[in-house]
Amino acid sequence: MAAGYYQAALTDQLGAFELTVRRLPARRGFLIAAGLRQAAEYLLDGFRFGADDIEYLRALPQFARVPSGFFEALRNLRFTGDLFAVPEGTPVFPGEPLAIVRGPMIEAQIPETYLLSTFSFQTLVATKAARVTAVAEGRGVVEFGTRRAHSPQAGVLAARAAYIGGCIGTSNVLAGKRYGIPVYGTAAHSWVQAFPSEQEAQRALQKLLGEQSVFLVDTYDTVEGVRRAAALGRPLWGVRLDSGDLAALARAARSILDAAGLQDAKIMASGDLNEYRIQELCAAGAPIDSFGVGTDLATSADAPALAAVYKLVETERKGEKRFPAKFSADKITVPGMKQIYRFADHDLIARADESVDVKGAEPLLRPVIVCGRLAEPLPDVKQSRAYAADRLRSLPEKHRRLADAEPYPVEYSRGLQELLENARRKLEGAHA
Repeated sequence: MAAGYYQAALTDQLGAFELTVRRLPARRGFLIAAGLRQAAEYLLDGFRFGADDIEYLRALPQFARVPSGFFEALRNLRFTGDLFAVPEGTPVFPGEPLAIVRGPMIEAQIPETYLLSTFSFQTLVATKAARVTAVAEGRGVVEFGTRRAHSPQAGVLAARAAYIGGCIGTSNVLAGKRYGIPVYGTAAHSWVQAFPSEQEAQRALQKLLGEQSVFLVDTYDTVEGVRRAAALGRPLWGVRLDSGDLAALARAARSILDAAGLQDAKIMASGDLNEYRIQELCAAGAPIDSFGVGTDLATSADAPALAAVYKLVETERKGEKRFPAKFSADKITVPGMKQIYRFADHDLIARADESVDVKGAEPLLRPVIVCGRLAEPLPDVKQSRAYAADRLRSLPEKHRRLADAEPYPVEYSRGLQELLENARRKLEGAHA
């Protein structure tokens, strides 16, 4: 398409594309927006075509008729447009733009796939983390999922998104280093199996880690593993249960630790956990202090894909604006640059230049990149995490429920409704 815009002499046309979600995944009442930092970094630093990239494109049969000038233009191509987005950690709903990209058509079109990928994946994981941490009732949840993530790179971004969504940390050390996320972890079953006895493995771990020691106790017999850990005494952080009847085993472990005078020792639970299993454990009163959640979190297993789209909503050329829309069944798009206004009990989506009564409302879309330059420093991941927690607290519980959440009210302004009807009439007139 970029080559086509070049050949059709549309390089001076400006386009505005919005990234939205058509519908919520099953059993979701909201989404937590995430992925903005990677989107901005890509547009500012990753939006480049090197000599080898260009030579590869030249060799593709699909590009055999592309003018040579297009490839020369790619050498110096940089993003000079604008990016508007909701802050990471913002609860969002179907139809609301997570981001809007505006710039010359080629610059605004090429980033489509990258932006959809980073916003969709991290938003799914941040939302899953918000659900998991909500039912943990104040107990810490650690993201444990890199080994089951869809790639090592996905594991790092999943850790980042999970932290924004409310996890206290991650087992991914690279994510900790790169983003300043607290890191947590325990020795694996292979550690225990590498020693002649479980107690020797525990003693060696304690010598190495001291008060940071977390003993994985279910390699052989969970209750006996706890007894051996308790017999070692301090220093230790606690024990991790990774299989079996976690509620019953947690009660047994708590009794053993307390009897040994280790009332301050903690119990962590892991092993195929998700928000529903954690909710059950908490409702049963299991004496568990923290949870490690892996596969379900890093892959958003019950909702692994997001119905996100990147659609052209406005063009401008030589001072003349057009407002294109899509009218195919179940995939209608609303034209025009937009702003989202959040009131106490509903959202209003309006034209960006529309005069509407928004007293008491907060505009959510903010300038991130203006004319190819960062508008202001982006929040770090800790700030985004705090922002998400604050905004989730203000979202009524009926919209946050794990199941049967009520739809959050989102309205379109009169200006947008009129713009959509005008686009429909113009389309019908053109095809008459």
